Amino acid sequence: MDDTTAGTPLNDEPALPGFPAAPASAAPASPYRVLARKYRPRTFDDLIGQEAMVRTLSNAFETGRIPQAWMLTGVRGVGKTTTARILARGLNYQKADGTGQPTIHMPELGVHCQAIMESRHVDVLEMDAASHTGIDDVRQIIDGIRYSPVSARYKVYIIDEVHMLSEKAFNAFLKTLEEPPPHAKFIFATTEIRKVPVTILSRCQRFDLRRIEADKLVAHLGRICTAEGVQADAEALAAIARAAEGSARDSLSLMDQAIAHGAGVVTPDTVRDMLGLADRTQVIDLFEAVMRGDVPAAFAGLRSQYDAGADPAVILSDLAAFSHVVTRLKLIPEAAKDPALSEIERTRGTEYAQKLSVRTLSRAWQILLKGIPEVQSSNRPIAAAEMVIVRLAYAADLPTPDEALRALKDGAPVPAGGPSAPSPRPSGPTTSGNMALATSQPYPQPRPQAAVQTEPTMRLRRFEDVVALAGEKREIVLKAQLERDVRLVRFEEGRIELSLTETGSRTIANDLTRALQQWTGERWMVALSSEEGQATLHEKAVEAERERKEGAANHPLVQAVLTKFPGAQIVNVIERAEKPGEDAETEILGEADALAAHEAEDDDDLF
Repeated sequence: MDDTTAGTPLNDEPALPGFPAAPASAAPASPYRVLARKYRPRTFDDLIGQEAMVRTLSNAFETGRIPQAWMLTGVRGVGKTTTARILARGLNYQKADGTGQPTIHMPELGVHCQAIMESRHVDVLEMDAASHTGIDDVRQIIDGIRYSPVSARYKVYIIDEVHMLSEKAFNAFLKTLEEPPPHAKFIFATTEIRKVPVTILSRCQRFDLRRIEADKLVAHLGRICTAEGVQADAEALAAIARAAEGSARDSLSLMDQAIAHGAGVVTPDTVRDMLGLADRTQVIDLFEAVMRGDVPAAFAGLRSQYDAGADPAVILSDLAAFSHVVTRLKLIPEAAKDPALSEIERTRGTEYAQKLSVRTLSRAWQILLKGIPEVQSSNRPIAAAEMVIVRLAYAADLPTPDEALRALKDGAPVPAGGPSAPSPRPSGPTTSGNMALATSQPYPQPRPQAAVQTEPTMRLRRFEDVVALAGEKREIVLKAQLERDVRLVRFEEGRIELSLTETGSRTIANDLTRALQQWTGERWMVALSSEEGQATLHEKAVEAERERKEGAANHPLVQAVLTKFPGAQIVNVIERAEKPGEDAETEILGEADALAAHEAEDDDDLF
């Protein structure tokens, strides 16, 4: 398998900007070579996206700490086999005058470099484990490893897809891999690292080659287009980089196909037609229609892209990808600087991030994530995609469980979510200001007064009231910090003094001050004190629970039950309101009598 990252062409082909050109060849022009082979890396400087591995190898070579075996793993096309060949070249690097030592810095071709890069060097043996899986193939390696290299410094064995070896083949490797001759080195490459026995992994230095970031792939593709004299749009290169999913070889293969498809001109339209992708602008329009709850507009947008040749599953995948982009822009505004984003994704995504809640975005992601496999496995993909769109539009405004419970508790009707049939549809073009995320309803609907009330209905007279208000405002992190990380020193209306536990954050005073001012509209002063303070609310709750269980355990009837059932434990104590005319003692006795009667019935059934 040929793994490819960045690089320079071989023979008489043009070099990439910034890389040295290969020596000219007197041979006639060779047949066309695909970009994935033409621009294969020749040195570690040519690799992109693998800086950590290059730094480790550089330090190891400079200090002479060269191991006997390496294990290279990663997804397809990130450069495993290419790295293995460059590593073999570095191990055997020797200049024409006979000088040289193992190094990763190879500014010029050495004596053995060209033969190693072309996989024809007698001392660098490559084996595809997918077609040589048995113990006999490994025996040939073991028998030949005893002999010194013919011309190079080391005998290097490159075994690709090593996870395909059989169990007996792996076991035959163990002794030789642990104590090989000084002149032998092993380089393994695999895409399935979990299938490699741990006994093999423990004898190798492992390098996980990373997926190449989209911005680096876009820059690399741009350099190749310049070298090839191809006109390519930046948006088209970004689409190819996204489709490659971090694989340089896949991106170059797609680029080859796009150049042929567009007759030397790579545009977003040609890439979309070639890959069956949806128009990015239409995907964003579809996202807006769905979030607004406008099902007819969403259906029209989906059908338009389907008629243009886009795969319904790909449309939903792009919709999920844009939901992820909006979520990242909401949580990390600096993500707008990502060069892999198009201008329309950057501007409209930022606009939606300011209006959509994380709850809405998270729910949209989950629905799309579950809907994509349904569309892929359906015999009517467009119908399945429309049903996913309906599900997404109607769920855009569904309340969360805590909101539904609060509405039921307050006696307010729970919003059903989604568009209602009788509602008149607004005329004219809709804007993002009408979206469900901005109004919490797909169309303007009257809301009960209790649902829109934002001010607290009670005054904060105790610290416990502040914690309860944090829970009502869904500030879960702040509520947990107030319960577990602070001790109350003093509490007055408008002023709170707290002391921190060992796990407490010193920013909690400022966070609570801002939150209280926002919730109550009044200015509160929250200060940290050096005094010990009271126990935390969590400690008080634990102590109260312990006392309730101890009190229950000391009750004679409970002790009788525990004696009757050895090994039984008190799991929880529920305080029940006393019935009129009946005290707690009478109720416990009644339940104990019922339990005894039930046991008697069970004894009768046994006979």
